[in-house]
Parts: sequence; structure tokens; C-alpha cells
Amino acid sequence: MARIFITRRLPEEGLRMLEGHDIEIYEGDAPPSKEEIIEGVRNKDALICLLTDKIDSEVMDASPKLKIIANYAVGYDNIDIREATKRGIVVTNTPGVLTETVADLAWALIMSIARRIVEGDEFMREGKFKGWAPMLMLGGDIYGKTLGIIGAGRIGRAVAKRARGFDMKILYYSRKRNEEMESYGGKFVDMETLLKKADFVTLHVPLTEETYHMIGERELKMMKKTAYLINTARGKCVDEDALYRALANREIAGAALDVFENEPSVHEGLLRLKNVVLTPHIGSASYETRSRMAVMVVEDVLAVLNGQKPKNCVNPEVYGDIS
Repeated sequence: MARIFITRRLPEEGLRMLEGHDIEIYEGDAPPSKEEIIEGVRNKDALICLLTDKIDSEVMDASPKLKIIANYAVGYDNIDIREATKRGIVVTNTPGVLTETVADLAWALIMSIARRIVEGDEFMREGKFKGWAPMLMLGGDIYGKTLGIIGAGRIGRAVAKRARGFDMKILYYSRKRNEEMESYGGKFVDMETLLKKADFVTLHVPLTEETYHMIGERELKMMKKTAYLINTARGKCVDEDALYRALANREIAGAALDVFENEPSVHEGLLRLKNVVLTPHIGSASYETRSRMAVMVVEDVLAVLNGQKPKNCVNPEVYGDIS
């Protein structure tokens, strides 16, 4: 029987698979503090954590017997991978499973900000609708416009695939060309060209030193005044101070954000603006996807506890695999 700490309650499909093990679950609504994580992981064999949990050497020190850190997310920039590897701790994530669901949300945000859906809903609920009018709630068209995709990974490609139904011109920027992206009509361009020509700019990159604040004042000034920025990637990829100024000064038409620079805090200025749609990091939040993520993360935990290699190891060096 292994001892496992889980930093938030997961869907039951995953938890049922852990029956027979000693499980401790943090039951708070807000993310646990670092001190609570340290206390929870003390003397545990496995840790299942979320992207909001910072897992560093101090956390790992709490349990010398820790065998696996399983991240309930695709990204893993919240974990000190180098430190875990040095200690022989396996780190896993949940790639692929949330691709289509996040792409769906990206499109929901594109449509919501362009067609002012959130504003319209609020308008109706406040009893302001007095009848159809030619100039009421004018937004921007999506069909036939230019979509700029930054990042040609699984989610970026899924977003491009959906764009074909809107007969959009697709520009994409990535570290290298991608054949699948181009099979959907995507044209490989540099960042400056994408920002200047796109009507919608959507981010689908991991958080790295290179992508931190990749959209800042300089980049926003390159965009069309009629363009929209969409972010379902990582909050810190966008300089929120610069974004607020661009939106407030109408340097771009609008933005739709599912992730935030200092999450769960949101820039106060953004909360006051009408030309921004904000959602609470729900990119993967469908019943089906969150359940599949829970099963995937638990399968990897059980594999490691049983002396087997997990399917989704992000630091294969612990097994001597440096390929």
C-alpha cells in the first residue's frame, strides 16, 4: 500500500483506481499554500499536483521516499524538473488528452469577443434591450478573416483545423515549419508578419524563457486596431500591463483570456474593460476531458509504484534514456 498526496480532489474515475492505497486529498477550494503542500507530501510515495502548485526542492525535501510527481496538466513549468531528475523522481504530465477541448474553448473565445456575446448577455439581463436596431452591438466578422496562430503544437493545429470551416486565411509562427498545419492551409510566417496581418491572434505555446511576455507593448502595437488577442496557453506569455493599455486606448479591438499572468489574480484594469472576455482557466474543463486526465495521471502513478515505466514521463533521464 503506497501513500499518495493529491493537491485537489480529482474526478472519481481516477480516484477509484487508487482504492487500496493510503490517499490524502487537499479539500480546499483555493490552491494549497506551499506550506500545506509540504505538509501533505511529507513521507509520501507519490504526489499528484496541479499546474498551480509550485513543486521545488523544498517540497521534495519533505519526502525522501517520493517516487513520482504526476502533474494533472499538459504543462509542467510549475515543477523543478532538474531537481526531480537529480533525485531520481519521475515526473509525468497529461499530453494529448485535452487538445480538442482546449481548441474548442479557443474558438468559443474567438466568437465571444468578436460578436460581443458576453456584453450582449449582460445587456439583456440588465433590461436594456428595447428592440432590434441597425447599430446595436456591432462586432467583428470571423468568416473569411485572417487567423494568426502562435505555436504549431497539438492545440494550435486543432485550432487551425477548425478554422477551415470559417474559410479563414491561416498564418502561423513556430520554431519550425509544420506539415500538418500547412495541410490545413496554414502559411508559415515570421512573428512580425503574423501580428501585422492577422485579425485574430491566438497563443498556443508552453511557458519558457523565450515565450515569457512574448506579447508585450511592442507586439501589441504591431497588431491591427481591429484585431483580437486570444490566450488559452499561459498567462505569463502576455504582459498584462501592456495589454490593458492597448485595450483601454483601443490600440486593438479586444482580447479573450482563459489564463492570467498572476493567476488566480486578474489585472484590475482588465476587469473594468468591456472589450475583454475573461474565463477562469477552463480550457480543459469538460466532464469527459477532466475524467480522462484523472485516469491518465493515476495510470502513470500506479505504473511507477509497480516498478514500471509510465506512459507520459517528461524526464526520461531518470531511466537513463536521454534520447
